[in-house]
Amino acid sequence: VERDASGRKTQVLQTVTEAQPGDSLRLTIDTKHQEDAQKALVWAMRKVGIKRGVVIVMNPQTGEVMALVSLPTYDNNDFARGISNAAFKKLLRNPDKPLLNHAVQAHYPPGSTYKLVAGTGALADKKITPTTKVLTKGYLTIGSTKYYDWNRQGFGACDIYCGFGHSSDTFFFQMAGKLGIDRLGYWAKQYGFGAPTGIDLPGEVSGIVPTNRWKQAALGAPIFPGETYQAGIGQGYDVVTPIQLINAYTALANGGTLYQPQIVREIVGPDGNVVRPFEPKVLRDMKVPGSVLAVMRNAARSTVTLRHTYNLVDLPIKVAGKSGTAEFGLRDSKGRLPFHSWFVGFVPKDEKNGSFDKATSDLVVLAFAYDSRTKGNVATEIVKYYLQLHFDIKKDYRLPDLLKRGNFYQSN
Repeated sequence: VERDASGRKTQVLQTVTEAQPGDSLRLTIDTKHQEDAQKALVWAMRKVGIKRGVVIVMNPQTGEVMALVSLPTYDNNDFARGISNAAFKKLLRNPDKPLLNHAVQAHYPPGSTYKLVAGTGALADKKITPTTKVLTKGYLTIGSTKYYDWNRQGFGACDIYCGFGHSSDTFFFQMAGKLGIDRLGYWAKQYGFGAPTGIDLPGEVSGIVPTNRWKQAALGAPIFPGETYQAGIGQGYDVVTPIQLINAYTALANGGTLYQPQIVREIVGPDGNVVRPFEPKVLRDMKVPGSVLAVMRNAARSTVTLRHTYNLVDLPIKVAGKSGTAEFGLRDSKGRLPFHSWFVGFVPKDEKNGSFDKATSDLVVLAFAYDSRTKGNVATEIVKYYLQLHFDIKKDYRLPDLLKRGNFYQSN
């Protein structure tokens, strides 16, 4: 208010309006899930010296994200206070990219977790039945090139439970060969690969599903037979985001419904009333027979019961899932490639007595460890520790010796 020398009001220069409380977001993130996921990932990263990692937990019946941890990260308070140029440049130059949400804004080769696609496609397209036996040797040959299994002896005659449970590369080379690259790509897209999931977070990337059309457009050449083999085991051109991969396994766990992953549950007004609820959103109902998905769920259980995941089967709860060892980068002096570790697991609603014949799971968990290079699959150990914390399992089943650096790069 402006006044003259006598104190009389001459004009109002500015009207101050009292601030009104705004709306609030209520998230799907569960504090206990988030704390357990963070604790498990931090434990492994410190134990091994891993520089990047992700843990995600989802409810497959709704698409709700109950925990999402991406490390390294940064302190939001630095930006709230006004970050200095030097501090911001340090974040930008950090090779482990703390400003990036690695769960949605970065993609990586999925390794053997992607065998879900070839297995599903081979069954759905009737290239095999659940009881078909396929001879798995230590390698397959195309022309003069040998494509090796991680197990140089092979596994002999394998059905889908044996092939998926032991993660036989030569089994899935053959499944990819039976399907062909374009049909393999079709089944990958049924699981949501190659497109953003639509999660309500910024900067999501699409990943890559290789097909003949994709390679012609990107590189001006067709897919070669060996590249089809590699695509069948999650190598070559295959890249996925962690949120895509866990979302694919949620569709497996729930019987074929691909949901849009959801972080926001509702918007709440200052009076406590819900302004806008966010209901589960279905992206698609997969064109896969329920019987095929039941076979693949039980094949995922075989990964655990055949002890491909070491002692995960000894936990007092039932777990099914798939590990992955994804090679990338340049070979060392011994010809070995560095690798990432993955594990995606799910638990039936009745975690102690439930059956994987039914799609009852209400918990799927994924762990990703960048450039892990450990003797065992560190992602499996992360998930195991998370499950111990979540289900309050008193006995410690972790195997620290598996987290030592070593030449385990060929395991899957």
